[in-house]
Amino acid sequence: MAVAVYAFLYLPLAIVVLFSFNDSKLNAEWVGFTWNWYQVLAADSDMLHAAFNSLSIALIAAALATVLGTMAGIAMHRYRPRLLPFMVLTPVAMPEILLGVSLLIFFISVFGQESLSLLTVIIAHVTFCIGFVAIVVRARLAGMDESIFEAARDLGATPWQTFRNVTLPLVMPGIIASALMAFTLSIDDFVITFFTSGVGVKTLPLQIYSMIKTAVTPEVNAVSTLLLTLTLAMILIAGKLAPDALHAKS
Repeated sequence: MAVAVYAFLYLPLAIVVLFSFNDSKLNAEWVGFTWNWYQVLAADSDMLHAAFNSLSIALIAAALATVLGTMAGIAMHRYRPRLLPFMVLTPVAMPEILLGVSLLIFFISVFGQESLSLLTVIIAHVTFCIGFVAIVVRARLAGMDESIFEAARDLGATPWQTFRNVTLPLVMPGIIASALMAFTLSIDDFVITFFTSGVGVKTLPLQIYSMIKTAVTPEVNAVSTLLLTLTLAMILIAGKLAPDALHAKS
């Protein structure tokens, strides 16, 4: 039974990877092995531009979400505020389509239709990534002995010295893991990006979607394989850095 479940989940991904090396313009049947579709992908300016946009958005959104989410996670663990967890964690629990529509209405109502751009996509990605970062950081802090911080204060350390020399080094694996997670979530996102991107703004998921609507060639399989590889690498690195925090999130 377990084998059947795993096959159902991962066999389609294996087929996508396999057919990225198919020497045919159609994905209907296997013809032969080739690297040609990766060469076609490397020469596709639209795809490269979309990939650059996705990487830029993911890097900026992950950096901002990591800083804000770390502060939120520390505040939720240390000060136990009532409203902050609701504000930070609601975007995590909210369906993506609902969050995307809400942000779209907000941007248009406040700034107008012309405001939709890469900036609005970054703001939207930061909004839903903060919660994931805060969860991981708080889980990391929850597994620590509070006597460590009390000892630092007893030795005369100021709150800033305690944070810089004790809290930050101990929580750093969780911060790095949550940053990688935020990057992965951002670069893979389609639904929220679809609602908050302006005319002419293309990211990798949006570009793949537009290609699928016209014709499915192994070039789509090639870019999907590269995106899958990047995502898996980020997940593995995050799991190595803070496995306890990731398990706590799930």
